Amino acid sequence: MLAQLASSSLLDFPGFGGSAKPPEGWGTGEYADLVAEWMTSLPQQELVWIGHSFGGRVGIQLAARHPRLLAGMVLIASAGLQRRRSLPQRVRIALKRTAFKIARRFVKEGPQLDWLRQRFGSRDYRSAGALRPILNRVVSEDLSDVARRVECPTLLIYGTADTETPPEMGERLRSLIPKSELAILNGFGHLSVLSEGRHQVALRIRKFLEQLKQ
Repeated sequence: MLAQLASSSLLDFPGFGGSAKPPEGWGTGEYADLVAEWMTSLPQQELVWIGHSFGGRVGIQLAARHPRLLAGMVLIASAGLQRRRSLPQRVRIALKRTAFKIARRFVKEGPQLDWLRQRFGSRDYRSAGALRPILNRVVSEDLSDVARRVECPTLLIYGTADTETPPEMGERLRSLIPKSELAILNGFGHLSVLSEGRHQVALRIRKFLEQLKQ
């Protein structure tokens, strides 16, 4: 469906797929700058960034830091803003973090610390491995001010069943990014929006690309 409109490239960010791990101090800004360097090496053409979750964070930084690079952007279940949580949720998370920090004082790196990470860490934290320092930095970022600097037309796509980047995050990004529109797909979660929801996502991306060509 989309191949008729444009060619595409799938990137492995540093530390993902077959790419080497980046320096530990990296945040989404450094990822965006590296992507920009790669994009400038491409033949001159109109470029559209399509990013899911973490790729959305990088896309926001990319569009803000390198505004002349992108003709448009599609953010699918994008992260980048701090989650809005109820008081009980905030208390529960704070207690869990405190318990982990206290417990890790008494164990060394090895099986016992790995068990603590499995017991107290989030799914992303448990699977991050050597990228945990980067994860810790990235999840603390609030890209609200960065999003306000995005100039290119932007399509935001979120699923109603997404508990990791809920639709209200998309609504806030819609209010921050000047030339943005929001599509909320019923019944899809953070990952299923790319599997069961792929046809609806592709349809909306196609319409967005067609609008850019007008």
